[in-house]
Amino acid sequence: MIPDPLFDFRGKVVVVIGGSRGLGRQMALAFAERGANLVIASRKLVACEEVAQECRTTGGKAMAYSMHAGSWPDCDALLDAVYTEFGRIDILINNAGMSPASPSHKVEEAMFDAVLNLNLKGPFRLASQAAWRMSQRDGGCIINVSSSGALMPLPTAVPYGAAKAALNAMTVSLAAEYGPKVRVNTISPGPFLTDIAKAWTPEMRKSAPNAAERPGSPEEIVTAALMLASPASTFTTGALVRVDGGLR
Repeated sequence: MIPDPLFDFRGKVVVVIGGSRGLGRQMALAFAERGANLVIASRKLVACEEVAQECRTTGGKAMAYSMHAGSWPDCDALLDAVYTEFGRIDILINNAGMSPASPSHKVEEAMFDAVLNLNLKGPFRLASQAAWRMSQRDGGCIINVSSSGALMPLPTAVPYGAAKAALNAMTVSLAAEYGPKVRVNTISPGPFLTDIAKAWTPEMRKSAPNAAERPGSPEEIVTAALMLASPASTFTTGALVRVDGGLR
């Protein structure tokens, strides 16, 4: 089947950080179904390989890679491995994250650092290094996955909301720095029924304080990612797309 020309990713190399589950997995499969070659990166290699195998069933190539997305040496090693295997990166999706809840006065330094490393420090390293490499060749697209917690900060999640707010600012800065050849955008998800929802109450899994009156299903993230990465979206950069059901 020939993909819609607006969403034709045949031959493109797409790297999905945090691609072994949840929103990352859904985005990876969506790009694979539209002809892309995928790199699935996360901490658990077995889980990455499972998603990579799903991607291969569409006919493209897929590579599984184990890494800590908050570690700069791991980020650099991933980029080197992808360029060795595929020779380039066309689309990078920074999707790793963690959001432990804790009263602010009880947050320990180690936890603060871990949250900032995974939600900001690592994504900065990946995005900046990938953008530089892209800019030296044919360009590319970077999508940073943020959170509604950056726009509507919540109590007991201060380090997370602060890190994601900084990620939003980083997107705008990198779009200006590496444009016009490299586009950098943000997706800001709201509540989604991913693994984290297992800890929610039954009511939280059924309803949400948004216009849609419910949490999202993971597959509902797909169209935002495809749109921002589309070759038809060449005039969209430095943007933030809310996918939160109209949170208020």
